Amino acid sequence: MALSAASVSIVIAARNEAPRLPLLLADLALGLELVAEIVVVDGSSADATTRVAALAGARVLASSPGRGAQLALGIASSSSDWLLLLHADARLPDRWQLAVAKAIDRSGQKDDAAWYFDLAIAAPNPALRIVEAGVALRSRWRQLPYGDQGLLLPRSLLQRAGGLLPLPLMEDLELVLRLRRHCQLRPLGAQLRVDGRRWQQLGVWQTALSNARLRREWRLGGNPQELANRYYQVGNRPSWS
Repeated sequence: MALSAASVSIVIAARNEAPRLPLLLADLALGLELVAEIVVVDGSSADATTRVAALAGARVLASSPGRGAQLALGIASSSSDWLLLLHADARLPDRWQLAVAKAIDRSGQKDDAAWYFDLAIAAPNPALRIVEAGVALRSRWRQLPYGDQGLLLPRSLLQRAGGLLPLPLMEDLELVLRLRRHCQLRPLGAQLRVDGRRWQQLGVWQTALSNARLRREWRLGGNPQELANRYYQVGNRPSWS
């Protein structure tokens, strides 16, 4: 399959991801014919995240911590008509660029769809396979993929939906809820693998319950910064990704 003539700006939010970010950048290197630029937005890392990103040829920007602010800065600093938003602890599937190119070609000149990967969690716990199945159902039936699944969309669609807000937490859910009013959210037909350390630290069901409570409180008007503080304190989570 020939790749799309369109090019994509890759925007990655990272914080303290020096051990994992090189793996994602290596995945991206396999699709350089599709990638116009890689923008890594660092949220005040205390490790070598910025160094490894720069050595891999990415453009590195500094931001205050928080995925919403980081991704918003990266989007504003990028230039392509298509955007692929990622977290730094993700691993792209083999031949990911073909799935992305197919989605872009299917969209043509329209901006009536955004695209996401199916979620795979890199940990052997059988309970996580149930979580993955639940995420797949939620994404398809309720049109609610989250940020750890990646998001591919035209810049024009993002602008029409009002952009990505620099929220300290729930920036992905807030954006998807607005996107649903403007487009269909469609699966790319490929799995994106994320690091399983958060699920292992707190436990699968405890993590799922904690996340559900935070989402509920956010929907009821909870302060995003207070919710973010709680989220990153639970289990001593080491990063924003």
